[in-house]
Amino acid sequence: MADAPKPKEKSKISSARRLGLKIRLLTVAGQMLEVETEEKKREREEALAERVPPLKLSGLSVDELMDLCKDLHRKIDVVDEERYDVGLKVTKNDKECHELGLKIIELQSKFKKPSLKRVKISAEMMLSVLLGSKHKETIDFKSNLKTVKKAEEKVRLVHAQSVVLCQDVYLLLLIILRYYHRQ
Repeated sequence: MADAPKPKEKSKISSARRLGLKIRLLTVAGQMLEVETEEKKREREEALAERVPPLKLSGLSVDELMDLCKDLHRKIDVVDEERYDVGLKVTKNDKECHELGLKIIELQSKFKKPSLKRVKISAEMMLSVLLGSKHKETIDFKSNLKTVKKAEEKVRLVHAQSVVLCQDVYLLLLIILRYYHRQ
């Protein structure tokens, strides 16, 4: 009996009351929107009145009117230059935002790593690839591993060769990884 699904509980508010509440909420939201638009209009008009004082044209001579017109044209040119500069900045920022959005999408998308092909290459081939023309003699790695040298000089020589060989193998692996990463 505990596994049986429970019947849906009925809403405590009737549908008529719910509809009435929705209508009231919508009317209040509409009134708030109207008040907000009126406030924005008022702020805009105040800002324009502050920036652009009213023109006093009465009682001016022709020369004074000409000077006033020239002054207004200069102000218009300055405002147009500022508007153009701001427009360029906005387009530049939009372009940067778009490029960054593309980078984000690229980083978030799943990147498939290419499957690397297994390459069988001998130690001699690795050395010849790494050293090029410098590699002339062949080294028998197995014989060096099997024989135990008792003299200190031989131990140092083998150690030095193994260090060089490890460095060469490491460089070869880096070259191979770069090669396959480019493909």
